[in-house]
Amino acid sequence: MTEGPEDDPTSGLAERKMRFLFALRSRGVTDTRVLTAMERIDRGLFVRNVFADRAYEDMPLPIACGQTISQPSVVGLMTQALQVSPRDTVLEVGTGSGYQAAILSQLARRVYTVDRYRRLVREASELFRQLDLANITAITADGSHGLPDQAPFDRILVTAAAEDPPGPLLEQLKPGGIMVVPVGQSDAVQALIKVTRTQSGFDYEELRPVRFVPLVEGIGSE
Repeated sequence: MTEGPEDDPTSGLAERKMRFLFALRSRGVTDTRVLTAMERIDRGLFVRNVFADRAYEDMPLPIACGQTISQPSVVGLMTQALQVSPRDTVLEVGTGSGYQAAILSQLARRVYTVDRYRRLVREASELFRQLDLANITAITADGSHGLPDQAPFDRILVTAAAEDPPGPLLEQLKPGGIMVVPVGQSDAVQALIKVTRTQSGFDYEELRPVRFVPLVEGIGSE
């Protein structure tokens, strides 16, 4: 019995990836550079264990340390709102799986990513090495304080929800810089906010409702 195209596992994977990109576009991710970056960076490499077969679905998935890898369309929309240019230095707060930082690495000159969990930083760093993403520096740190030694930043992306945009992060944003951050006082009610630093202060734009894990101070135990 000959094997048909539907029996070819690589064919099925290619189809899932094609549907993945179609889903991104249908949910509002239209920036060509962002779509190209998300096509280059295989989400399947960042999803492990029992959830690996769901890597190309548009849904958040559990990862280690009680965290999640964000829904791909939300990753795309946050990246799109950040308006990263090739000369930018970006700070990401909340490394998680490393997926978001890997996408940012395709768009920016330099990416610094911090997480409070050593295990997540270690595992993401290994993936960055495997993918030869040499412009990412991953650090275990309290992300709510940013990285003062590397500041200021052209762009800041926060992948955990704060009650308000954190003051230290606002201070580390360059004039003309953009920060995208989920804001909300509970798990159920959060909004994605785009903050632009002007010469006279900060402009705030509410983008959409979201749901993220909370931004927690300190270093995790794992």
